[in-house]
Amino acid sequence: MIEVKNLHKGFGGTEILKGISTSFQQGKTNLIIGTSGSGKTVFLKCLLGLYRPENGAIYYDGEAYNEMDDDQQRDLRQQMGMVFQGSALFDSMTVSENIRFPLEMFTKQTNSEMADRVNEAIKRVNLDGADDKLPSQISGGMQKRVAIARAIVTNPKYLFCDEPNSGLDPKTAIVIDNLIQELTEEFNITTVINTHDMNSVMEIGAKIIFLKNGHLEWEGDKSQIFKTDNKAVTDFVYSSNLFQKVREAQLKGL
Repeated sequence: MIEVKNLHKGFGGTEILKGISTSFQQGKTNLIIGTSGSGKTVFLKCLLGLYRPENGAIYYDGEAYNEMDDDQQRDLRQQMGMVFQGSALFDSMTVSENIRFPLEMFTKQTNSEMADRVNEAIKRVNLDGADDKLPSQISGGMQKRVAIARAIVTNPKYLFCDEPNSGLDPKTAIVIDNLIQELTEEFNITTVINTHDMNSVMEIGAKIIFLKNGHLEWEGDKSQIFKTDNKAVTDFVYSSNLFQKVREAQLKGL
């Protein structure tokens, strides 16, 4: 579980995050949504420890990050998995080498142990047979699965995903959403996803927070978001014809 209390972060005298307090549940897919400029990316980077907030605190299973020494912070970061926007795979490495990379960087496992973990991760994300292929030789959806396998190969307690469906067709995006949700529940991970994809909200939004101008404007789940009367949220959710039709059907009781 991650708890955030009164988080403030700014740059050059401009405040970006303005007192955010919320929590992200273990074993749940927690989504951060909002328009461009709302503070989503800065918030995610604070959760990752890449930005240090001016005020407030972030607690990981009850332990405050700002009260940890350097070794404790390093240990915590090794418990984090990250799926980057665009996958961020190493072009010159094979699928198995990409997945193995964090094990070599952050663990003292033997070659045999690392090979076993890589094989387990490959099987879990359904990439059998792709071990020796380069990223350029596989599809965008498969590249995302490699990125997810790399993120979970160290058995992280916390999984962070930045726009995991970016660049994917709707059908493949649903596959990736379902995979992330399955892994979250299976391994009881605290998963936080930064997304603009309303299909993801509908599919896997167990906990959703909506940011607006650096404030926490609304929080709830995927069923509650379609019932809220918060105008900023409804404007965001129903900005497409598809969700306008969903709203109209709900209002009619269909």
